[in-house]
Amino acid sequence: MTGMTSSTRPLLNRRLAGFGTTIFAEMSALALRTGSINLGQGFPDTDGPEEVREAAVRALREGRGNQYPPGPGVPELRAAITAHQERRYGLSYDPDSEVLVTAGATEAIAAALLALLEPGDEVVALEPYYDSYAACIAMAGGRRVPVTLRPDAGAGEAGEAGGTGAERRFRLDLDELRDAVTDRTRLLLINTPHNPTGTVLTRAELAAIAELAVERDLLVVTDEVYEHLVFDDAEHLPLATFPGMRERTVTIGSAGKTFSFTGWKVGWITAAPGLVAAVRAAKQFLTYVSSGPFQYAVAEALALPDGYFTAFRDDMRAKRDLLAAGLADAGFEVFRTAGTYFITTDIRPLGETDGFAFCRALPERAGVVAIPNAVFYDHRDAGAPFVRFAFCKRKGVLEEAASRLKTLAT
Repeated sequence: MTGMTSSTRPLLNRRLAGFGTTIFAEMSALALRTGSINLGQGFPDTDGPEEVREAAVRALREGRGNQYPPGPGVPELRAAITAHQERRYGLSYDPDSEVLVTAGATEAIAAALLALLEPGDEVVALEPYYDSYAACIAMAGGRRVPVTLRPDAGAGEAGEAGGTGAERRFRLDLDELRDAVTDRTRLLLINTPHNPTGTVLTRAELAAIAELAVERDLLVVTDEVYEHLVFDDAEHLPLATFPGMRERTVTIGSAGKTFSFTGWKVGWITAAPGLVAAVRAAKQFLTYVSSGPFQYAVAEALALPDGYFTAFRDDMRAKRDLLAAGLADAGFEVFRTAGTYFITTDIRPLGETDGFAFCRALPERAGVVAIPNAVFYDHRDAGAPFVRFAFCKRKGVLEEAASRLKTLAT
């Protein structure tokens, strides 16, 4: 029979059992089928700077990157990454031995975990977490140990209809983090600014994480792809800047979120030479190399004046505020987004408790697509009432979405 084998053994290996079609594919298909506004998947609906796009076209026409680029990445991009880290954070890296260019941050995460984990190693990760974390840990044979970020009390308790949650955010329990570390823990997987909650870890929280990593001799992989999308009084502080952390931290960055060219898939890691060599050993058997001409364009993008990064952040902050106000008017509780381009909401003020059911019905009810946060949790009950919306869309699209969502409050 076509597609069948004589064995009763499942075709998909047990490490990936349970990792089927992603929620993003399901919700994007639902948006297309219903003609809904898709605020589920986090990609912009406009391209980034014209000069950066033209830099890619120029590289194509000049034959730069059309064949295999160097395995670690083109020298121009590696130099631009180190200059960026030095200029923004005072972190000095050698472009030849301490930088590796990857096929987006997703490959960087996969290569780092495949390289650094042995089967049975435990990985402590902040829950809710980006869905590739769980899959990559599984592929590496590791065991994920979630530490759940939970809403604080703030101003306005959960369930308060129309609450803005302006002072309310998801917080890390440092005691819970410390208790999660055992003799089997190999690595901490940290994401700040944090997707999906929008939390940006504070200096005190990061200092405590660094102290724990040094004390227990842990490696740290830190996903910082939203580093340029930090709002209000929040501040992005790379974990590698803390005492004892540079030599044990793999820092992951990406061009997609900062320059709105997510399809180019240009990411990178910066780390000490031994860590880079280890990650490169795994990465070379994944894509080997990728995005040749785009690497030259991203090198130019990273050298853009500071005014670009400020304007980009301010534009996203205005979009955040627009959508947050619309969600509050519609009856959601809206949590504070200090970073990323996502807003997490609580649906209980609307009389709902099941985020999956709510999101699957929302396109028919209001013509808008969102993502249930529970998909990012091992502890599904902890994420059940939370729903994520993306605001990296054009102003008119967000205004229309807010208008449609108001029907939920009537």
